[in-house]
Amino acid sequence: MAMSLQLGLNSNFVADEMSLSGLQQGILETFRESCGVFALGLLALMATYSEPLIGAGMLALLGIGLGAYCFVPDFTWLIIASLIWSQGFHVWAPLPGSMTLALAEPGRAGYRLGQIQSASAIGSAAGLAIALGLVGLGVGAIRPLYLLAGGAACLGGAACLGIPSDSKASRPRLIFRKRYGLYYLLTFLEGWRKQICIAFAGYLLVKQYHTPLTVMLGLWLSTQILGWFVAPKIGRWIDHVGERRALVSYYTGMAVLFSGYGFIENQLLLCAIFVLDTVLFSFTMAQTTYINRIAPPNEHTATLSMGVAMNHIASVSMPLAGGLLWKYAGYRWAFLTGVAAALFSVVVSLFLPPHAPPSARNQEPRGS
Repeated sequence: MAMSLQLGLNSNFVADEMSLSGLQQGILETFRESCGVFALGLLALMATYSEPLIGAGMLALLGIGLGAYCFVPDFTWLIIASLIWSQGFHVWAPLPGSMTLALAEPGRAGYRLGQIQSASAIGSAAGLAIALGLVGLGVGAIRPLYLLAGGAACLGGAACLGIPSDSKASRPRLIFRKRYGLYYLLTFLEGWRKQICIAFAGYLLVKQYHTPLTVMLGLWLSTQILGWFVAPKIGRWIDHVGERRALVSYYTGMAVLFSGYGFIENQLLLCAIFVLDTVLFSFTMAQTTYINRIAPPNEHTATLSMGVAMNHIASVSMPLAGGLLWKYAGYRWAFLTGVAAALFSVVVSLFLPPHAPPSARNQEPRGS
């Protein structure tokens, strides 16, 4: 709920409320995404604590930073508040996947991850529906809605304290192994592709096409409702066909969608591309199931954390590059870099090992 509200409000907040330029938007996202790199060090420092306890603390930090958006007066304070909530979010990011893998039955990791994403979509849809209702009725300004987002994050942190500590796969630590190289490369490329959507897709709709807040909230609500239905089906399909076929299909589709951002000038079609782009993000769970297949359980969290760091190394550089392209070459060039990243990801995905049935998968040696 907290992050869906942040995403739903963000484009109108930065473009209309804070009047950021394309370059300023890129700078803001660069600062925010740098927290993904620092998350590695924080996870290492907190390696003696259980995952649920770490999750509770980080969600509290997320809530404080999001709530502060209600009060930021200028671009500098916006960056400071963004750094607070972003650091909490990025340390939290690998924990749901690793805890889910620890509890999942053999051969059903994709399905269980899909269930978790569906539960997340339900909460996100509820938050967006409340915000849309308040704005639609004219009783909700954009800034106070960030207090709702912050409160939801803090409640999530309290819920983490109810997760048994013995349900975790391992305590957070860092692992870099050559055999996980394809995973690291895919997460790096996904960070580049993902950041184009997060930093510039919604911003394009608001800045270039003057899409109002009610429409943006409606688009994000549509993605959450569709995600509730689609994510488990995508998870089952990944379990059935394997990561290679799933990711090749996903990144091929992404190349087409980002071409649409660059060349289509119809607002309705761009809104449809925005929804489809966001819903198909569920395919990235194939990267997590790939690690589940090749890594021993005690390396899941550490490997996923390294993947998050690789993802955010790309995420730090892309917004700044995209902002500079937006200012000096036009917005289309920012999205064309996403086409290149998606096509390269297709090539990398072709090197993943072929799909194996669950019975054969359970007999595969793990670790190195």
